[in-house]
Amino acid sequence: MTAKRNLESIGGAPATAGAAPAPARESRGADARPTLMTGPANRAQPIEHGGRNPGTPLDLDAVRSIHVNRSAVERRAATIPTRRTVKKEWQAAWLLRAITLIDLTTLAGDDTPGNVRRLCAKARRPLRDDLERSLGAAELSIQVGAVCVYHALVPTAVEALAGSTIPVAAVSAGFPAGLSPFEQRIDEIHASVAAGAREIDIVITRSHVLTGNWHALYDEVKAFRTACGEAHMKAILATGELGTLNNVARASVVAMQAGADFIKTSTGKEGVNATLAFALVMARMIREYKDLTGFAVGFKPAGGIRGAKNVLEYMYLMKDELGDRWLRPELFRIGASSLLTDIERQLEHFVTGRYAAAHRMPMP
Repeated sequence: MTAKRNLESIGGAPATAGAAPAPARESRGADARPTLMTGPANRAQPIEHGGRNPGTPLDLDAVRSIHVNRSAVERRAATIPTRRTVKKEWQAAWLLRAITLIDLTTLAGDDTPGNVRRLCAKARRPLRDDLERSLGAAELSIQVGAVCVYHALVPTAVEALAGSTIPVAAVSAGFPAGLSPFEQRIDEIHASVAAGAREIDIVITRSHVLTGNWHALYDEVKAFRTACGEAHMKAILATGELGTLNNVARASVVAMQAGADFIKTSTGKEGVNATLAFALVMARMIREYKDLTGFAVGFKPAGGIRGAKNVLEYMYLMKDELGDRWLRPELFRIGASSLLTDIERQLEHFVTGRYAAAHRMPMP
């Protein structure tokens, strides 16, 4: 199938699960991007770094100077699904890439070890064998970006994924509200890392943002980053509970200054979760931070991303705002559970011309 060939064609190199397929249309130049927010104007040219974000001292002047033009953000977000599209074999290639970006997640109150083992089996082999063969993708070893579970189920997930390169991500630090005692949140992070989690999704205290207590937010996230050690830390901002886009932008910057490896929209438990407007603001902050420091921070939208069309919109946004480097699992993840089923259905339609029943792509 030509989907594999398109996946391989980028950069003239053989395809891997992390290679980034190109869109069918050219992206708009950086100088044509609308101004969505204002901030510090005087900048030295940074040296680009390849390692983890170590954080910076808290810069309150930079944080307080950020002002988001809400109407411009909403207009720009509304154009994302209409400005770019990929069809046929290119869409299949983008969807294969999307699978490698998924943090396959189960965060239900009735999770059991059996559910998690089945989820991990799906993470190892996210596509049916016949679909892989038809797409010519069997040798690409496509797998998801990570498996995300509650702390109590980290040992089960680590055991189920033994021998693979798929990391286990644990939601810690009082997920989802982040209101348990601070010492308990630190202890939970330590326990998740000790159990084998290689990524930790922490939640911030929303009241620090809502009251403008940026020192407290910085100290909190920095302490969580220290507790994570070598495990990569994703800072969940709970954007739907922060009140304004100004708060989303400022919380993003403070989390990155405190050393976050990723900034993440939502826990998935809020009334409003990931939206393209939130994603656009956070992507712009990531770009500003990289321009200032040389360090690249990842982005993870989560909550409510269930359809293949929706995930492609987030991928278009990443390509336009941050470039192809942010179409790889090292810097872009999608928190989702049912999304993988719809991606499989779309790929089956590409191969056969028919949509399969959902039970042909069973999820745990």
